[in-house]
Amino acid sequence: MKYTITEEFIIVGDKKLFRVKRVSDGLLGGYIESERNLSQEGDCFVYDSARVFDNVRVSDNAKVYGDARVYSDAWVFGYAWVFGDAWVSGDAKVCGRAKVSGNATVSDNAKVYGDARVFGDAIVSDNARVYGDAWVSGYAKVFGNARVQTGHIIGGYIKEKKVYKKRVIMD
Repeated sequence: MKYTITEEFIIVGDKKLFRVKRVSDGLLGGYIESERNLSQEGDCFVYDSARVFDNVRVSDNAKVYGDARVYSDAWVFGYAWVFGDAWVSGDAKVCGRAKVSGNATVSDNAKVYGDARVFGDAIVSDNARVYGDAWVSGYAKVFGNARVQTGHIIGGYIKEKKVYKKRVIMD
């Protein structure tokens, strides 16, 4: 057993989330709704005051920490990190070595994977994909069926493979 669920809890909406405790060193972690949210396999963990609930799965070597929120049917796996004040929700997936941080939001059926980074106040939603070594940051929005594989998107927005606004920078 990698972690236990403590009796300490918080209420989020109508959900009761329990703090986890790592067995190996007694480290108190973040909050989960139930054991289905955090795998007992691999090195995955929920740290700090991060909150993971609903049908979310955190598995493999993924990390969720800071004040991050992961909920609905999202999945964080591989070596992915979700941290800061980032929110991941809907059927979104964050995997590979991807990192979602700051005030970023990944939602709906979006996927962030590979070595991609989504940070700042960026939003990735709908069926959008951010992957490879792409960075999406600032107030950038990537949505619809947009695909971003490489480059840096800073501000502006991308929908259906079209680039809008002048502050979009692509390498």
